[in-house]
Amino acid sequence: MALTKVLITVKTYPTLSEKYDELVCTAGFREDGSWVRIFPVPFRKLDYQNRYEKWQWIEIDLVKNTSDFRPESFRPTDLDKEIRILEKINTKGDWGKRKLLVEDKIWYNMTKLIAAAKDSKVGTSLAIVKPKEIIDFVWEPCEREWNKQKMDKVIANKAQGSLFDEAETRLVFNVVKKLPYDFSYIFTTEDGKTRKIMIEDWELGALYWNCLKKANGNEQEACQKVKEKYLDYMWHQRDLHFFMGTTKQFHNVAPNPFIIIGTFYPPKTDTQQLSLSF
Repeated sequence: MALTKVLITVKTYPTLSEKYDELVCTAGFREDGSWVRIFPVPFRKLDYQNRYEKWQWIEIDLVKNTSDFRPESFRPTDLDKEIRILEKINTKGDWGKRKLLVEDKIWYNMTKLIAAAKDSKVGTSLAIVKPKEIIDFVWEPCEREWNKQKMDKVIANKAQGSLFDEAETRLVFNVVKKLPYDFSYIFTTEDGKTRKIMIEDWELGALYWNCLKKANGNEQEACQKVKEKYLDYMWHQRDLHFFMGTTKQFHNVAPNPFIIIGTFYPPKTDTQQLSLSF
């Protein structure tokens, strides 16, 4: 089959999987500008030559994911097949090339976006949202460890056919650490409604662990550093947009099925800078 060329714009923080150990949801644009979600991808288990970055074009053999009703959802035909890594769109020229790719995909009203998701003829499950106002960026404690029952099944699966028994496998198995906090933006769009929506971006998780290390294990200091990046820098100094996606489980039932799965924050334009100075 012909390979699909995809520009990767989203990589979520890994989640635990009984079948694949851990999974990452990735999404991006085809050459014609249409959205595509690629799942499942056991990203950290890919060979290094197959590990793509955000804003990198790849070629991958995809088929529609028949277990997922959302129109943008596809899956690799074979997880062992090579993924062709192509050019990366950098940020030179004030992110000009990246902005051209997203400008016709921006939603300014969450109420209209949610309606498009609920419309059976549309079923939008991936979008870019421009917030009107960011009220806050907050964090709340959550479960600090992965679900024990699921982890036990993952370990048992790993031990099958291995030279190690389950006890030895548990010692050497290296699953991604679970974030001990849920991070969320509180914001409005043009509909005027205040919403609190969680963000599950890979970059946020990596930033938290790096900040925790620099803070010598002080979790509140690490969370504050994450806030400085995602609120003080991205909102106050840059032109912040959200990559948003629905969850399959709640797409048709939740009042708001969207979560934030990534950020897009090019420099402010000259007009935006002038408006801030008055």
